[in-house]
Amino acid sequence: MRSLFRAAFGCFLMLWLNAGTAADSGWLQSPQNTHAKVRLQAQPADANAQHTRLLLSVSLEKGWKTYWRSPGEGGIAPSISWQNAAVGKSATWFWPTPSRFDVAGITTQGYHDEVSLPLVFAGKTPETLSGTLTLPVCSNVCILTDYPFSLDLRKSTESEDFAREFAVAMGKVPIAQGLTDKASAGYRRGSLQIDAHRAQGWQKPELFIDTLEGSAFGKPVVKVEGEQLRVTLPVTDEWGDDAGELSGKTVSVVLSDNGLAQQMSLKVGALPAQSVKGIALWQVALMALAGGFILNLMPCVLPVLGMKLGSILQVAERDRQRVRVQFLASSAGIITSFLALALLMTVLRLTHQTLGWGIQFQNPWFIGLMVLVTALFTANLLGLFEINLPSRMTTRLATQKRGGLAGHFAEGAFATLLATPCSAPFLGTAVAFALAASLPVLWGVFLMLGAGMSLPWLMIALWPGLALRLPRPGRWMLRLRLTLGFLMLAACLWLLSLMQNHLSVQTVIIIAALLLLALTVASARHYGVRSTAAVTGGGLIVAVIIFFGLTFSSGKPSGRDEIRWQPLSEQAIEDALAQKKVVFVDVTADWCVTCKANKYNVLMREDVQQALTENHVVALRGDWSLPSRNITEFLQKRGSVAVPFNQIYGPSQPEGEILSPLLTREAVLQGLKKARGAE
Repeated sequence: MRSLFRAAFGCFLMLWLNAGTAADSGWLQSPQNTHAKVRLQAQPADANAQHTRLLLSVSLEKGWKTYWRSPGEGGIAPSISWQNAAVGKSATWFWPTPSRFDVAGITTQGYHDEVSLPLVFAGKTPETLSGTLTLPVCSNVCILTDYPFSLDLRKSTESEDFAREFAVAMGKVPIAQGLTDKASAGYRRGSLQIDAHRAQGWQKPELFIDTLEGSAFGKPVVKVEGEQLRVTLPVTDEWGDDAGELSGKTVSVVLSDNGLAQQMSLKVGALPAQSVKGIALWQVALMALAGGFILNLMPCVLPVLGMKLGSILQVAERDRQRVRVQFLASSAGIITSFLALALLMTVLRLTHQTLGWGIQFQNPWFIGLMVLVTALFTANLLGLFEINLPSRMTTRLATQKRGGLAGHFAEGAFATLLATPCSAPFLGTAVAFALAASLPVLWGVFLMLGAGMSLPWLMIALWPGLALRLPRPGRWMLRLRLTLGFLMLAACLWLLSLMQNHLSVQTVIIIAALLLLALTVASARHYGVRSTAAVTGGGLIVAVIIFFGLTFSSGKPSGRDEIRWQPLSEQAIEDALAQKKVVFVDVTADWCVTCKANKYNVLMREDVQQALTENHVVALRGDWSLPSRNITEFLQKRGSVAVPFNQIYGPSQPEGEILSPLLTREAVLQGLKKARGAE
């Protein structure tokens, strides 16, 4: 009898202990990963609700993290491989609001310390929940750990502890409304923009976004203006290239602020063309006109202007009508070339390629073509041959042909090509506006650029007397033509020096030596050995000096450039600003003539060198000589598409001050002082 009583009491005790408990795996830990432990608890709801609740709890050591449903730029989300596939299909995961982690320029979304993820299974309550939890955890290294589990729901009943923990976890899941009363999403090439309004204003807003197929989102840039919030995210595809068109798609985002979070699904609209600091279209048109005009003053165009000068001197009897027609033809060549550039930019945009001013000089085939063309022009100016191609070829390079205008048209086109590695005041702003605007505006801005560059040529076409005031032809013309020939040779060798980014330096030197040898031999056969030895010898020495100077100008001249340049990145700027330092940004390229002028005329000056080597100054340099997605995004984010680009950050200039493309000593020194906060 006593034994029977004990057995009955034991059964009652077991039932009493099971009452009010949920199916519980206990804390699971893998010997391969001692930095995390997990716990799964499940409890079926009442029969009428027809659903089952499960709570996945994760506990992490300090310094370790796991990921949200969309990890960001790296990592994978926690997942469960269910033994019963039908059970997995009926599961709905609820994700608490995550945190953002930024490491080495990579932004991810996830959790640290502790997190509980609620799951709800719809349909008939299963008897068991079995599967394998795969949990990624990361610190300096990442570990992927599997946790097999099996929960017998037949032994689980309603539990106040489970209900409370489940409710607390659900309370951390973003709600459907209550944070913002109005939100929208818009897209322009390479950038997604989220706008939200909150009558109470914003304190510390954050945005987390789900991955969109075919797209990858970078770190959000948050800007608050009173009740209005604007979040901008850079967008690429999975390979870092252009993401294509997002307009019409739906993005899922979580917006949080001061402990409150809201889940939203927003349909992406098309954003209007981004204006540059609120500049009106008519102002951009004037900037394009001025920028195109200033290109005539750049050293890139000087050899072609010299050739045009030579063509005037060849006009028979100084015929005003002939001068007018020739300069109109050259102006047409300039404007047509700018329209061709607009066509190129249109094709690049429609095919989702990189856009920028002068980016064709990143292509070795284009540089090779320009080397060939300038070499032919050099030989022509030296009088070694006359270029006389069929008139039906509009790319005829003749500069001395009297019977046709194709050569003068080609001069204008060639001047435009030589001008593209130069940046000038107003030019970068106008081009940046054009490349972000609609296609009609893009074409209009490039048309104004062409009109601006052709203004001096059109002035001479209107008033030929300006050009006819030159001295009459004589022996001085031969010296002038020879000088122009050596100027064109210098341009040819400079273009050839750009090939060192694609070929070895030894190969470039061999090609340059062969080119100079060919010109010397041709000159000797045409003018005689003695005359060539005297003139070409001196010119050869000068050309070689120019060539080697330009070839190695991208390096560090010994004993002169003492600036400790560091690689350019957004993270480097943020780190320097966090340390209350001043940041000087220099984006340059080997093919950028204006960059070279800035370097030797400003950045190499002793006082500027001293200012940029101070302990409180961080100098960052980006090289755009070759295609670089990071540099392109850096420039586009700041409304620029051209180099040189210089910007100064500091405690008093956290948003950064963009300097003029043509640097001055005073602007750099004053900008550094202003950014630091010193008067």
